[in-house]
Amino acid sequence: MDLTGAVWRKSTRSSGNSGDCVEVADNLPGVVGVRDSKDRQGPVLTFSPAGWAAFVEFAKRR
Repeated sequence: MDLTGAVWRKSTRSSGNSGDCVEVADNLPGVVGVRDSKDRQGPVLTFSPAGWAAFVEFAKRR
């Protein structure tokens, strides 16, 4: 999957966690990318926008 145009941002929930940060790119049509900010060249998880929204809503309830 080509994520060349992805604009990455740190999760608001990642601040203050000793560098353990998650970055999200949700600016591409049809895909949301998630990566570890300490390994920017490493693997990226991809979700459909609906799948990502469901995950975020589930995580908010925890």
